[in-house]
Amino acid sequence: MALVRETYQRLFNSTPNIQVIHAGLECGLFKKPYPNMDMVSIGPTITGPHSPDEQVHIESVGHYWTLLTELLKAIPAK
Repeated sequence: MALVRETYQRLFNSTPNIQVIHAGLECGLFKKPYPNMDMVSIGPTITGPHSPDEQVHIESVGHYWTLLTELLKAIPAK
């Protein structure tokens, strides 16, 4: 979480909006076989998920992509 927060702040000069929500099923699936792995679920801003009104905020897709590529560069090799 610290890496995500610090990278976001460096890239966008603002504090990320960190929330605990009822979603992120994929993290739960990975956590079971890898209980010691640190993980976080991130993505673009979506409203009305899984409904006819579902929308993605296009500007947030660019921010997400920038954040994701920077995070992948920062992951230490093992």
